[in-house]
Parts: sequence; structure tokens; C-alpha cells
Amino acid sequence: MKKLFKMAFMVALFFGAQTVAEAQEPMTLKECMEYAVSNSTRMRIQQADIRDAQVERRSAILEAFTPSVSAGSYAYYNFGRSVDPETNTYRSTTSFQNGYQASGSIALFNGFQAVNNIKISRTAAAMGVSRQEQTRDEICLATMEAYYNVVYYGEMMKAIEEEIAAATKAVQLARKQEQMGQKGYADVVQIEADLAAKEYRLVNARNMANDALLTLKDIMFWPLDQELAIDCSMADEAALESGEQLFAKGALDGSKEELVANALETLPAAYMAKGEMMNAKRAFNTAKWQLLPSLNLSGGWSTSYFTYPDEKGYVATPFRNQFTNNMGEYIQLSMSIPIYGRLYRQATIAKKKNAYIRATAQYDQKVREIEAEVTRAIQDKEGAQAAFVQANKQVQVQKEAYKFNTRKFEQGMISPIEYQTASGNWLSAKAEQLNALLKYYLKRSVVEYYSGVPYLEQ
Repeated sequence: MKKLFKMAFMVALFFGAQTVAEAQEPMTLKECMEYAVSNSTRMRIQQADIRDAQVERRSAILEAFTPSVSAGSYAYYNFGRSVDPETNTYRSTTSFQNGYQASGSIALFNGFQAVNNIKISRTAAAMGVSRQEQTRDEICLATMEAYYNVVYYGEMMKAIEEEIAAATKAVQLARKQEQMGQKGYADVVQIEADLAAKEYRLVNARNMANDALLTLKDIMFWPLDQELAIDCSMADEAALESGEQLFAKGALDGSKEELVANALETLPAAYMAKGEMMNAKRAFNTAKWQLLPSLNLSGGWSTSYFTYPDEKGYVATPFRNQFTNNMGEYIQLSMSIPIYGRLYRQATIAKKKNAYIRATAQYDQKVREIEAEVTRAIQDKEGAQAAFVQANKQVQVQKEAYKFNTRKFEQGMISPIEYQTASGNWLSAKAEQLNALLKYYLKRSVVEYYSGVPYLEQ
């Protein structure tokens, strides 16, 4: 029994440890974006809107090509004077009548309204899909920015911890040198102050890292009380690849003009603005065509049953016979010509025209905004690239300067202030390098997005 319990405990421990390990597996940027998109409430709202648009499109098609059909039945007692349907004369007695009817109608011509409604609903459904894609891209971009912030502060914590370890050794060395008479008490205090400053900086970096992680969880819709581990290996790319290799991945395939043209064709925002303009034009045309005559076709069928339930000696014709004998059908072709409707149609035309003018201006504005956004994205990417090159050079220089000054400090050849300056310059250089790298990643992704590659496919 004890062996069985021990075996069960070990199995449970193994699978429990495996579960914990799986739960803490670091997530890549793409995995974070996929999770954010899958769990976003905004995406669920957009999906509901798409289903509504699909319903509207189906309704527009059915309205255009199928008739409206209705059926009904009635039954009533009459306790006064009424017309006898058999003799067509008035009688003062109680009567009962039961009737059945069915009718249908279809618009043969209504100023192309039905056809235009189909086109409008089709464009609206496509715009719904584009709106969902735009929402997806916005979530991905926000996730990317938050992810890079987590990486930045996480890596800065590591860098500061390394600086603290070096500063701790420097304090120990300074104390030994003080005991040997090589340094004074003021020098030791200066080095200890530098260590305290770095520890304070670590606390601030940890607070910023926690805040960045909370922001990422919020954007991803990740449970706030659960651990979220992310993959920070991208921060090491600067050390593994040269600048040329790194920048080759983000090289433009075409000119700025080609990138703008592609953005206008592929961006959901551009398609939605164009769709709004097209639908506004169709609505304007529909309003104008309402001044034309309309043509409708309708038809129907009816029958009835009649009797005098209180009249003695009266024998009603059987229901089956009356149902057949009283049956009637009709077909009707009607035309309606608008003549005067208190200028309602003219007012509608004027409003739809203004809506079309407004939608056209909004589309032109969106084109202008996209052109500016693409131009800015290219400039930002080039600027981030140049900044990373300079930051790389600065890191190499400050690293060598730090090593050189560390040796001089250990030999007692420089003051603590000079050592602190070298250490601070190297830490700042590493921070700038990391910031420039992550900024370049972000700007490169934005440019690729404008070239027609969604964030999730990069």
C-alpha cells in the first residue's frame, strides 16, 4: 500500500511539475498577438457585426428577387341585419362567416432600389470583414508595443543587476584599499553611494517592468492573477547579427510611391473609406431614382363559409361545397407615379447628395493620411536604423572605456567619480542600444504592414 501511494505521489508530482513548466513556457511575440486576437472582446463584437451585415445582405437579396407572401383566416358572428351572400338581400338574424385568404406581391420596378440595396449590403459585409481586420491589426500593434516594453525593462533589469554586481565588487575593493591606506573614507562613501544609486535604479526598473507586464496582460486579455512569461531572445539579436544582416530583413522591395499605392489597395482603413464613398453614391442614385414610377405585381386567393346557426329549418350548404364554390382569385398589376409629396423626395435627394460629397471628402482625407503615415513610417524606420548603428558604436566604445577604467580603478589610478562616470556611460549606452533595437523592430513591422503583410504574418 505504501509503495502504491508513493508511486502515485511521484506520478502526480511529475505531471504537476510538467504542467507548471508548460504554464511558464515563455511566449513569443507572435504567440502573444495570436492570444490577444483570440481573446479580445473587440474581435467578438466585430464578429457579431459581420453576422448582422450578412443577415442584411441576405434580406436585401430576398427582398429583390422573391415575393412577399401572407395568409390569413377570420371568423365572426353577426347579431344584426346583414346581407345574405346566397340571395344578396338583407336579413335580420344571427349569422356566422368563416374566411380564408392568401396573397403575394413583388416589386417589378422601384427605381433600382432593390438592386442598389444588394450592392450596398454586399459592400457593407465586406467592410465588416475589413473592420475586423483593422481591429485585429490594432490589437497586434498594441500588443507589439507592450511586448517590446516588457522586453526593454526586463533586459534593463539584467543590465543593472550586472552593474550592481560590479559595483559591489568595487565597494569591497575600495574598503580593502582604504584599509591599506590607498584610498580615503570619502572615496569609499562615493563608491557606496554609486552602488545605492544602482540599486535604486533597479527598483525603478522592476516597477516599470511590472507595469509594462500588466499593460501587456490587459491588452492580451490575459488573466491578471496568472503568471505571463515572454521570450526576450530578440534582445540578443544585436549581438548575434551584424547591422547589415539585421537591416537586410527589413529592406524595402519598392519605392515609397509603390508602398503608398500598395497600402491604398490593402489597408482595411482605405477599403472602408472607399466602401463608405461607394455606398453613399449608391444611396444618392437610389434617392434620385425614386422620382421614377414604380411597378408592382400582386395576386391573391380567398374563400369563405356562411351559415345562420339560430334560424330554424335552415340548412347551410356543406363546408366543402362552400369552400369550393366561394373560391376566388385575382392578379393585379399596379403602377405608382410620384407627383407631389411635399418635396420629401427632393429633400432626401439633397441629403444623400451631401452625404456622398462628405464621404468623398473623407476618402480623399484618408488617402492623404495614409500617404503621410507611410512616409512617416519609412522615415521612422530609417531613423531607427541610423540610431541603432550609432548606438552599437557607442556601446563598443563605452564598453572598452569601462573595462579600461575598471582596471585603472583597481590599480588606484582614477577617482571613484571617474569610475562611476565610465560605469554610468556604459549602462546608458546599453540602454540606448536596446531601445534603438526594439524601436527598429517596431518601425520595420509597421513598414511591412503598409506593404501588405499583416502583423500576424510577419
